Amino acid sequence: MKNRWYKRLTVLAALPVIAMAGGDITPVSAPQESGWVDAVGFSYGQSKDNIDIYRLTLRKDFSVRWLETGVGYVSGYWEGSLNYWNGYGVDNFGVALSPVFTYNFSNFGNTTPYLEGGIGVSCFSKTEMGPRDLSTNFLFEDRIGAGIKIGNWDLSFRYMHYSNASIKQPNDGIDIFIGSINYHF
Repeated sequence: MKNRWYKRLTVLAALPVIAMAGGDITPVSAPQESGWVDAVGFSYGQSKDNIDIYRLTLRKDFSVRWLETGVGYVSGYWEGSLNYWNGYGVDNFGVALSPVFTYNFSNFGNTTPYLEGGIGVSCFSKTEMGPRDLSTNFLFEDRIGAGIKIGNWDLSFRYMHYSNASIKQPNDGIDIFIGSINYHF
C-alpha cells in the first residue's frame, strides 16, 4: 500500500519539475477574481465494479501562476464537492475538499489544455459499498487527470481513488474514472 502513496507523490512532484525547464519560480498573479466561488460543475463516473458516482462541485481558482514559461504554468484551484455513490443497493452521501494543482499549457486562442493532480479529504455517510469495506467514514480523495478550458467551460476526465490510507483495516478503497463539466463565471 505504501508503494501506491510513493507513486502518487512522485507524479505530483513531477509536475513542477517538468515546468522548471527554464521557468521563473516567482509567483505571478493572475487576474484577480472576487467572491468565494468562481465555477460550478457536475461530474459523473463509475468504479470498476459498477458503483455510479455523481458529484456537484464548487471551485475557487488559486489566482496565481508559478513557473511560467513559454510552454505553460502551474496553478490550481480549491474544489468542494457533494458526492452521491450508488451501487449494490447502497446509497452513500459525502462531502469533499481538495486542493488541485494544474499545469496549464499555453493558450490556443480561447482554449487551454491542462494536466491536474491533487490529494484532498472527504467524509461519507457509510463505510461499506457491497463487498467493499472502507472501514472509516473519513477518506482521502486522490486524483490525476487532464482537461481543456474552452472559454468559460472546462471539460475534464480523471482517475480518482478514495481510501483511508490504511488508517484502519480493511482498506478496500474505490477507484473511479470520471468526467466533469464546469462553468466559470
